[in-house]
Amino acid sequence: MSRKTLFIVLGVIVLIALAGIGYTFMGGPNSSTAAGAKGYDILPDDHTLGNRNAKVVLIEYAAPVCPHCAHFNEAFFPDIKKNYIDTGKVFYVFRVFPIRPGDGPATKLALCMPADKYFAFIDLLFRNQTKWDSDEFPGADQHGGLILMARIGGMSAEQADQCMASTEKDELINKVASEGQSRYAISSTPTFIVNGTPYSELPFENLSKVLDQALAAH
Repeated sequence: MSRKTLFIVLGVIVLIALAGIGYTFMGGPNSSTAAGAKGYDILPDDHTLGNRNAKVVLIEYAAPVCPHCAHFNEAFFPDIKKNYIDTGKVFYVFRVFPIRPGDGPATKLALCMPADKYFAFIDLLFRNQTKWDSDEFPGADQHGGLILMARIGGMSAEQADQCMASTEKDELINKVASEGQSRYAISSTPTFIVNGTPYSELPFENLSKVLDQALAAH
């Protein structure tokens, strides 16, 4: 059943119609995408890894508060990076798709980090969700936990608070989320886009098979 979900980024609210936002991963490609000739665009503000000239482009839409995204990051992404991204076969793009209020301040902290520390900080957030992610782990100290994550990342508490309170990145965060939903009809996180084809309910162990098929097609 379809429902509407609010994307909240510290007071900036974008209303996006979503088809059953959830954390289930059992199916295949989402056929409702409306993409261009390639099915994807690499944006100036994207955070990327690997060979830009690779024949296969993998875009991941994830949310910092999403436990399944954290599980993929810890248990599956290292092998994907080693076997496909680091070998130059796949160009990887990471985008945040906010689903809970905590995604706003967490994403802002990541964007306030130096560019070369962005992925390390996203990894830190995923691996320490129980310390700050009060959306999924009741009792967690969101503010205190995020301050701790920021200090580990090299920020002072004052810098972290200024970053989370700033509205400078609100438009960018909401624009990325809105584009992802309108172009790929994203209904769960993580959602993977492989050469323009979205997989919103893909078992993680099947991602390598999808990448192999895309590579074999070129």
